[in-house]
Amino acid sequence: MAGTHNLWPTTRQGSTQHPVPTLQYLLQAHGHTVTVDGVFGAQTGDAVRAYQRAKGIPDNGIVCAETWQALIMDVRPGARGNAVRGVQHEFRQRRGSGADPDGVYGPVTESAVRAFQSEAGLIVDGVVGRKTWQALVCGVGSRSLQQAA
Repeated sequence: MAGTHNLWPTTRQGSTQHPVPTLQYLLQAHGHTVTVDGVFGAQTGDAVRAYQRAKGIPDNGIVCAETWQALIMDVRPGARGNAVRGVQHEFRQRRGSGADPDGVYGPVTESAVRAFQSEAGLIVDGVVGRKTWQALVCGVGSRSLQQAA
């Protein structure tokens, strides 16, 4: 299964729902003011373009592999903040219910991450790095997430 998540989704203005909230949490984690509402509107587009300019990425407002890879950051046990909320949102949206992301990478989040990594064929280390983020954002292992989280 590890080879099934090589591509990042292309997300742009007008996109709604997954993975827009995760994008919005990651933009917040990088200091941009956006509302996490699942709608890639003007506010999210402005934040994406500002982020792209700051990182030397073409500022077209389209979130594809280059922008996703620049946005993600390692999230590990003990971490706090909006990047953790992005991870937690990924698990919550797959279950269709659950508590709002609290931004605290505690034992419940770590257990869900480790189970996901195992079932997605990734290194099981509890760290949400590039490959784990990619698998989450691309929707790998949705069924296993429902069972683990």
